[in-house]
Amino acid sequence: MTFGLFETLAFACLVLLLGFFIVKKVSFFRNYNIPEPVVGGFVIAIILYVLYYTAGITLTFEGSLQSTMMLVFFSSIGLSADFEKLKKGGRPLLIFIMLTGAFIMLQNLFGMSVASLIGLDPSYGLIAGSVTLTGGHGTGAAWAENLTEIFQIGGAMELAMACATYGLVMGGIIGGPVAMILLKRKNIFPPKKEEEHSQPVEMFENPSSNRRINVRNMIETLTMLAICLAAGTLLYDYLKGSWLELPNFVWCLFIGVIIRNIITRVSDYIVNDHAVDVLGNTGLYLFLTVALMSLQLWQLQGLASQVLIILVLQTILMILFAIFITFRVMGGDYDAIVLSAGHCGFGLGATPTAVANMQAITDKYGPSHKAFLIVPMVGAFFVDILNNVVIKFFVSYLA
Repeated sequence: MTFGLFETLAFACLVLLLGFFIVKKVSFFRNYNIPEPVVGGFVIAIILYVLYYTAGITLTFEGSLQSTMMLVFFSSIGLSADFEKLKKGGRPLLIFIMLTGAFIMLQNLFGMSVASLIGLDPSYGLIAGSVTLTGGHGTGAAWAENLTEIFQIGGAMELAMACATYGLVMGGIIGGPVAMILLKRKNIFPPKKEEEHSQPVEMFENPSSNRRINVRNMIETLTMLAICLAAGTLLYDYLKGSWLELPNFVWCLFIGVIIRNIITRVSDYIVNDHAVDVLGNTGLYLFLTVALMSLQLWQLQGLASQVLIILVLQTILMILFAIFITFRVMGGDYDAIVLSAGHCGFGLGATPTAVANMQAITDKYGPSHKAFLIVPMVGAFFVDILNNVVIKFFVSYLA
Protein backbone atom coordinates (compact mmCIF):
# COMPACT_ATOMS: atom_id res chain seq x y z
CA MET A 1 0.00 0.00 0.00
CA THR A 2 1.50 3.36 -1.07
CA PHE A 3 0.75 6.73 0.54
CA GLY A 4 1.03 10.01 -1.37
CA LEU A 5 2.28 13.31 0.06
CA PHE A 6 -0.98 14.41 1.71
CA GLU A 7 -1.79 10.95 3.02
CA THR A 8 1.72 10.69 4.47
CA LEU A 9 1.40 14.11 6.13
CA ALA A 10 -2.00 13.24 7.63
CA PHE A 11 -0.80 9.84 8.85
CA ALA A 12 2.38 11.38 10.34
CA CYS A 13 0.37 13.99 12.23
CA LEU A 14 -1.91 11.32 13.68
CA VAL A 15 1.10 9.21 14.70
CA LEU A 16 2.70 12.27 16.32
CA LEU A 17 -0.48 13.01 18.27
CA LEU A 18 -0.46 9.37 19.39
CA GLY A 19 3.09 9.90 20.66
CA PHE A 20 2.02 12.98 22.64
CA PHE A 21 -0.83 10.99 24.19
CA ILE A 22 1.37 8.03 25.18
CA VAL A 23 4.11 10.23 26.67
CA LYS A 24 1.50 12.13 28.67
CA LYS A 25 0.11 8.89 30.11
CA VAL A 26 3.35 6.92 30.68
CA SER A 27 5.72 8.44 33.25
CA PHE A 28 8.72 6.40 32.05
CA PHE A 29 8.83 8.28 28.75
CA ARG A 30 8.46 11.64 30.52
CA ASN A 31 11.13 10.88 33.11
CA TYR A 32 13.69 9.92 30.48
CA ASN A 33 12.74 12.65 28.00
CA ILE A 34 11.88 10.23 25.17
CA PRO A 35 10.58 12.41 22.29
CA GLU A 36 6.96 12.03 21.27
CA PRO A 37 7.73 11.24 17.60
CA VAL A 38 10.06 8.44 18.73
CA VAL A 39 7.37 6.90 20.92
CA GLY A 40 4.56 7.22 18.38
CA GLY A 41 6.75 6.21 15.46
CA PHE A 42 8.07 3.08 17.17
CA VAL A 43 4.56 2.01 18.18
CA ILE A 44 3.46 2.19 14.54
CA ALA A 45 6.67 0.50 13.38
CA ILE A 46 5.96 -2.43 15.72
CA ILE A 47 2.36 -2.67 14.49
CA LEU A 48 3.58 -2.70 10.88
CA TYR A 49 6.14 -5.35 11.84
CA VAL A 50 3.30 -7.57 13.10
CA LEU A 51 1.22 -6.89 9.98
CA TYR A 52 4.16 -7.81 7.76
CA TYR A 53 4.64 -11.22 9.38
CA THR A 54 0.98 -12.06 9.88
CA ALA A 55 -0.59 -10.72 6.68
CA GLY A 56 2.31 -9.74 4.40
CA ILE A 57 1.19 -6.10 4.43
CA THR A 58 3.74 -3.33 3.86
CA LEU A 59 3.14 0.43 3.76
CA THR A 60 5.22 2.82 1.66
CA PHE A 61 5.25 6.54 2.51
CA GLU A 62 6.12 9.58 0.41
CA GLY A 63 9.83 10.30 1.04
CA SER A 64 9.92 13.96 0.00
CA LEU A 65 8.10 15.06 3.18
CA GLN A 66 10.73 13.39 5.36
CA SER A 67 13.70 14.93 3.52
CA THR A 68 12.15 18.42 3.43
CA MET A 69 11.40 18.42 7.15
CA MET A 70 14.97 17.28 7.85
CA LEU A 71 16.32 20.30 5.95
CA VAL A 72 13.97 22.63 7.81
CA PHE A 73 15.25 21.33 11.15
CA PHE A 74 18.96 21.71 10.34
CA SER A 75 18.35 25.14 8.81
CA SER A 76 16.75 26.24 12.08
CA ILE A 77 19.90 25.18 13.97
CA GLY A 78 21.94 27.49 11.77
CA LEU A 79 19.51 30.37 12.19
CA SER A 80 19.81 29.98 15.97
CA ALA A 81 23.58 30.52 15.99
CA ASP A 82 24.25 34.13 16.98
CA PHE A 83 28.02 34.61 17.36
CA GLU A 84 27.51 37.60 19.65
CA LYS A 85 25.95 35.30 22.23
CA LEU A 86 28.70 32.73 21.78
CA LYS A 87 31.38 35.26 22.78
CA LYS A 88 30.02 35.24 26.34
CA GLY A 89 31.28 31.69 26.83
CA GLY A 90 34.92 32.77 26.49
CA ARG A 91 37.82 30.37 27.02
CA PRO A 92 35.80 27.64 28.84
CA LEU A 93 33.42 27.48 25.87
CA LEU A 94 36.33 27.02 23.47
CA ILE A 95 37.85 24.30 25.67
CA PHE A 96 34.53 22.45 25.90
CA ILE A 97 34.08 22.64 22.12
CA MET A 98 37.53 21.09 21.62
CA LEU A 99 36.76 18.46 24.26
CA THR A 100 33.50 17.60 22.51
CA GLY A 101 35.29 17.25 19.18
CA ALA A 102 37.91 14.95 20.73
CA PHE A 103 35.21 12.73 22.20
CA ILE A 104 33.37 12.50 18.87
CA MET A 105 36.59 11.27 17.24
CA LEU A 106 37.13 8.77 20.05
CA GLN A 107 33.51 7.59 19.91
CA ASN A 108 33.82 6.71 16.24
CA LEU A 109 37.25 5.11 16.50
CA PHE A 110 36.02 3.02 19.42
CA GLY A 111 32.79 2.00 17.69
CA MET A 112 34.56 1.00 14.49
CA SER A 113 37.21 -0.95 16.41
CA VAL A 114 34.65 -2.90 18.45
CA ALA A 115 32.58 -3.60 15.32
CA SER A 116 35.63 -5.06 13.60
CA LEU A 117 36.50 -7.18 16.65
CA ILE A 118 33.06 -8.78 16.79
CA GLY A 119 32.92 -9.44 13.06
CA LEU A 120 30.80 -6.52 11.81
CA ASP A 121 31.61 -4.07 9.06
CA PRO A 122 33.23 -0.94 10.60
CA SER A 123 30.42 1.17 9.15
CA TYR A 124 28.10 -0.34 11.77
CA GLY A 125 30.48 1.09 14.38
CA LEU A 126 29.88 4.52 12.88
CA ILE A 127 26.11 4.09 13.22
CA ALA A 128 26.59 2.96 16.83
CA GLY A 129 29.03 5.83 17.27
CA SER A 130 28.64 9.59 16.92
CA VAL A 131 26.15 9.26 14.04
CA THR A 132 23.41 8.29 16.50
CA LEU A 133 24.83 8.79 19.99
CA THR A 134 26.24 12.31 19.78
CA GLY A 135 24.05 13.01 16.74
CA GLY A 136 20.75 11.71 18.10
CA HIS A 137 17.71 10.76 16.04
CA GLY A 138 17.94 13.70 13.65
CA THR A 139 21.55 13.18 12.56
CA GLY A 140 21.14 9.41 12.72
CA ALA A 141 18.21 9.42 10.35
CA ALA A 142 19.87 11.97 8.07
CA TRP A 143 23.08 9.95 7.70
CA ALA A 144 21.35 6.56 7.51
CA GLU A 145 20.30 7.21 3.93
CA ASN A 146 23.84 8.25 2.94
CA LEU A 147 25.40 5.22 4.65
CA THR A 148 22.94 2.89 2.94
CA GLU A 149 23.92 4.27 -0.47
CA ILE A 150 27.68 4.23 0.20
CA PHE A 151 28.10 0.96 2.12
CA GLN A 152 24.95 -0.93 1.06
CA ILE A 153 23.95 -1.43 4.71
CA GLY A 154 20.67 -3.27 5.23
CA GLY A 155 18.30 -1.72 7.78
CA ALA A 156 20.50 1.36 8.38
CA MET A 157 17.53 3.58 9.23
CA GLU A 158 16.03 1.05 11.64
CA LEU A 159 19.39 0.50 13.29
CA ALA A 160 20.05 4.25 13.56
CA MET A 161 16.71 4.89 15.27
CA ALA A 162 17.24 2.02 17.71
CA CYS A 163 20.76 3.21 18.60
CA ALA A 164 19.64 6.82 19.02
CA THR A 165 16.79 5.77 21.32
CA TYR A 166 19.17 3.67 23.42
CA GLY A 167 21.52 6.66 23.68
CA LEU A 168 18.74 9.04 24.64
CA VAL A 169 17.67 6.79 27.52
CA MET A 170 21.19 6.02 28.75
CA GLY A 171 22.29 9.65 28.42
CA GLY A 172 19.57 10.59 30.89
CA ILE A 173 20.33 7.68 33.23
CA ILE A 174 24.11 8.03 33.66
CA GLY A 175 24.38 11.82 34.11
CA GLY A 176 23.19 11.89 37.72
CA PRO A 177 25.30 8.93 38.91
CA VAL A 178 28.42 10.41 37.25
CA ALA A 179 27.86 13.67 39.13
CA MET A 180 27.31 11.82 42.41
CA ILE A 181 30.54 9.82 41.96
CA LEU A 182 32.51 13.03 41.39
CA LEU A 183 30.87 14.88 44.29
CA LYS A 184 31.68 12.08 46.72
CA ARG A 185 35.15 11.18 45.43
CA LYS A 186 36.42 14.74 45.16
CA ASN A 187 34.54 16.07 48.21
CA ILE A 188 33.57 19.17 46.26
CA PHE A 189 30.98 21.52 47.68
CA PRO A 190 28.62 23.60 45.53
CA PRO A 191 28.69 27.42 45.78
CA LYS A 192 27.34 28.99 48.96
CA LYS A 193 23.76 30.22 48.97
CA GLU A 194 24.71 33.86 49.45
CA GLU A 195 26.74 33.78 46.23
CA GLU A 196 23.89 32.49 44.08
CA HIS A 197 22.46 35.88 43.20
CA SER A 198 25.80 37.50 42.31
CA GLN A 199 25.65 36.07 38.78
CA PRO A 200 22.98 36.34 36.09
CA VAL A 201 20.46 33.57 35.72
CA GLU A 202 20.53 31.73 32.42
CA MET A 203 17.30 31.00 30.57
CA PHE A 204 17.50 27.24 31.05
CA GLU A 205 17.81 27.69 34.81
CA ASN A 206 14.80 29.96 35.06
CA PRO A 207 12.92 29.96 31.75
CA SER A 208 11.17 33.22 30.90
CA SER A 209 8.37 33.86 28.46
CA ASN A 210 9.32 33.88 24.79
CA ARG A 211 8.60 36.61 22.30
CA ARG A 212 5.10 36.41 20.95
CA ILE A 213 4.67 34.73 17.58
CA ASN A 214 2.46 36.41 14.98
CA VAL A 215 1.80 35.98 11.26
CA ARG A 216 4.48 38.47 10.19
CA ASN A 217 7.41 37.02 12.12
CA MET A 218 6.36 33.51 11.14
CA ILE A 219 6.44 34.54 7.46
CA GLU A 220 9.81 36.23 7.99
CA THR A 221 11.18 33.08 9.59
CA LEU A 222 9.71 30.88 6.84
CA THR A 223 11.43 33.13 4.28
CA MET A 224 14.82 32.61 5.93
CA LEU A 225 14.24 28.86 6.17
CA ALA A 226 13.21 28.69 2.49
CA ILE A 227 16.38 30.54 1.47
CA CYS A 228 18.44 28.07 3.53
CA LEU A 229 16.78 25.12 1.81
CA ALA A 230 17.16 26.59 -1.69
CA ALA A 231 20.76 27.77 -1.30
CA GLY A 232 21.83 24.67 0.63
CA THR A 233 20.38 22.35 -2.03
CA LEU A 234 22.06 24.34 -4.84
CA LEU A 235 25.44 24.10 -3.09
CA TYR A 236 24.94 20.39 -2.50
CA ASP A 237 24.14 19.75 -6.17
CA TYR A 238 27.03 21.94 -7.37
CA LEU A 239 29.68 20.39 -5.08
CA LYS A 240 28.48 16.79 -5.35
CA GLY A 241 31.37 14.56 -6.35
CA SER A 242 34.04 17.09 -5.28
CA TRP A 243 36.24 16.97 -2.16
CA LEU A 244 33.86 19.49 -0.60
CA GLU A 245 30.85 17.19 -0.92
CA LEU A 246 28.73 17.17 2.25
CA PRO A 247 25.14 16.03 2.87
CA ASN A 248 22.62 18.70 1.85
CA PHE A 249 21.41 19.22 5.43
CA VAL A 250 24.93 20.37 6.44
CA TRP A 251 24.93 23.03 3.72
CA CYS A 252 21.48 24.20 4.83
CA LEU A 253 22.82 24.53 8.38
CA PHE A 254 25.81 26.59 7.20
CA ILE A 255 23.61 28.90 5.12
CA GLY A 256 21.47 29.46 8.21
CA VAL A 257 24.54 30.49 10.21
CA ILE A 258 25.56 32.97 7.50
CA ILE A 259 22.06 34.49 7.20
CA ARG A 260 21.65 34.88 10.97
CA ASN A 261 24.95 36.61 11.55
CA ILE A 262 24.81 38.87 8.49
CA ILE A 263 21.35 40.07 9.52
CA THR A 264 22.54 40.66 13.10
CA ARG A 265 25.48 42.80 11.98
CA VAL A 266 24.13 44.85 9.06
CA SER A 267 20.59 45.62 10.23
CA ASP A 268 18.44 46.38 13.26
CA TYR A 269 16.20 43.41 12.55
CA ILE A 270 15.95 40.95 15.46
CA VAL A 271 15.44 37.33 14.49
CA ASN A 272 12.56 35.84 16.45
CA ASP A 273 14.25 32.86 18.11
CA HIS A 274 10.92 31.54 19.35
CA ALA A 275 9.55 31.36 15.78
CA VAL A 276 12.77 29.68 14.60
CA ASP A 277 12.50 27.18 17.46
CA VAL A 278 8.82 26.39 16.80
CA LEU A 279 9.24 25.88 13.06
CA GLY A 280 12.52 23.99 13.49
CA ASN A 281 11.09 21.62 16.05
CA THR A 282 7.95 21.12 13.95
CA GLY A 283 10.25 20.06 11.12
CA LEU A 284 12.20 17.76 13.44
CA TYR A 285 9.05 16.14 14.85
CA LEU A 286 7.52 15.48 11.44
CA PHE A 287 10.85 14.27 10.05
CA LEU A 288 11.36 11.81 12.90
CA THR A 289 7.76 10.63 12.80
CA VAL A 290 7.89 9.82 9.09
CA ALA A 291 11.33 8.20 9.46
CA LEU A 292 10.21 6.02 12.36
CA MET A 293 6.83 4.98 11.01
CA SER A 294 8.64 3.96 7.80
CA LEU A 295 10.94 1.57 9.67
CA GLN A 296 11.13 -2.00 8.43
CA LEU A 297 12.10 -3.69 11.67
CA TRP A 298 12.35 -7.14 10.10
CA GLN A 299 15.61 -5.99 8.49
CA LEU A 300 17.28 -5.78 11.93
CA GLN A 301 17.18 -9.50 12.67
CA GLY A 302 20.64 -10.90 13.39
CA LEU A 303 22.20 -7.52 14.15
CA ALA A 304 20.59 -6.56 17.46
CA SER A 305 22.83 -8.52 19.85
CA GLN A 306 26.10 -7.51 18.18
CA VAL A 307 25.22 -3.83 17.99
CA LEU A 308 24.03 -3.92 21.62
CA ILE A 309 27.55 -4.94 22.63
CA ILE A 310 28.92 -1.81 20.93
CA LEU A 311 26.31 0.40 22.60
CA VAL A 312 26.99 -0.94 26.10
CA LEU A 313 30.73 -0.42 25.65
CA GLN A 314 30.06 3.09 24.29
CA THR A 315 28.12 3.86 27.47
CA ILE A 316 31.07 2.75 29.62
CA LEU A 317 33.38 4.88 27.46
CA MET A 318 31.16 7.94 28.01
CA ILE A 319 31.14 7.43 31.80
CA LEU A 320 34.93 7.08 31.96
CA PHE A 321 35.50 10.05 29.66
CA ALA A 322 33.20 12.29 31.72
CA ILE A 323 34.80 11.30 35.04
CA PHE A 324 38.47 11.25 34.09
CA ILE A 325 38.69 13.78 31.23
CA THR A 326 35.72 16.18 31.03
CA PHE A 327 35.79 16.83 34.79
CA ARG A 328 39.54 17.45 34.93
CA VAL A 329 39.89 19.47 31.73
CA MET A 330 36.98 21.76 32.66
CA GLY A 331 38.56 22.76 35.96
CA GLY A 332 37.87 20.00 38.49
CA ASP A 333 35.32 22.10 40.41
CA TYR A 334 31.56 22.06 40.96
CA ASP A 335 30.91 23.65 37.54
CA ALA A 336 33.01 20.88 35.97
CA ILE A 337 30.83 18.26 37.68
CA VAL A 338 27.67 19.78 36.24
CA LEU A 339 29.36 20.08 32.83
CA SER A 340 30.34 16.40 33.02
CA ALA A 341 26.73 15.41 33.66
CA GLY A 342 25.65 17.58 30.74
CA HIS A 343 28.28 15.99 28.50
CA CYS A 344 26.79 12.57 29.29
CA GLY A 345 23.42 13.92 28.17
CA PHE A 346 24.36 15.03 24.66
CA GLY A 347 27.34 12.66 24.28
CA LEU A 348 24.86 9.78 24.25
CA GLY A 349 21.51 11.48 23.80
CA ALA A 350 20.55 15.07 23.03
CA THR A 351 20.79 18.65 24.32
CA PRO A 352 17.43 18.47 26.19
CA THR A 353 18.74 15.38 28.00
CA ALA A 354 21.92 17.28 28.91
CA VAL A 355 19.92 20.20 30.31
CA ALA A 356 17.67 17.81 32.26
CA ASN A 357 20.76 16.15 33.77
CA MET A 358 22.14 19.50 34.89
CA GLN A 359 18.83 20.72 36.26
CA ALA A 360 18.51 17.59 38.42
CA ILE A 361 21.92 18.34 39.97
CA THR A 362 21.60 22.10 40.37
CA ASP A 363 18.10 21.84 41.86
CA LYS A 364 19.57 19.70 44.64
CA TYR A 365 23.06 21.12 45.17
CA GLY A 366 23.10 24.67 43.84
CA PRO A 367 23.38 26.67 40.59
CA SER A 368 26.06 26.43 37.91
CA HIS A 369 25.71 29.42 35.62
CA LYS A 370 28.86 28.46 33.71
CA ALA A 371 27.46 25.04 32.80
CA PHE A 372 24.08 26.44 31.74
CA LEU A 373 25.80 28.97 29.49
CA ILE A 374 28.19 26.50 27.80
CA VAL A 375 26.29 23.23 27.39
CA PRO A 376 23.19 24.56 25.56
CA MET A 377 25.44 26.50 23.14
CA VAL A 378 27.66 23.53 22.35
CA GLY A 379 24.83 20.99 22.36
CA ALA A 380 22.45 23.02 20.23
CA PHE A 381 24.91 24.20 17.56
CA PHE A 382 28.61 23.36 17.67
CA VAL A 383 28.14 19.64 18.27
CA ASP A 384 26.18 19.26 15.02
CA ILE A 385 28.86 20.99 12.95
CA LEU A 386 31.73 19.10 14.62
CA ASN A 387 29.91 15.80 14.38
CA ASN A 388 29.03 16.10 10.71
CA VAL A 389 32.59 17.10 9.79
CA VAL A 390 34.02 14.13 11.73
CA ILE A 391 31.45 11.70 10.27
CA LYS A 392 32.28 12.92 6.76
CA PHE A 393 35.98 12.23 7.47
CA PHE A 394 35.34 8.66 8.65
CA VAL A 395 32.90 7.91 5.82
CA SER A 396 35.48 9.10 3.28
CA TYR A 397 38.13 6.95 4.99
CA LEU A 398 35.99 3.81 4.96
CA ALA A 399 34.78 4.36 1.42
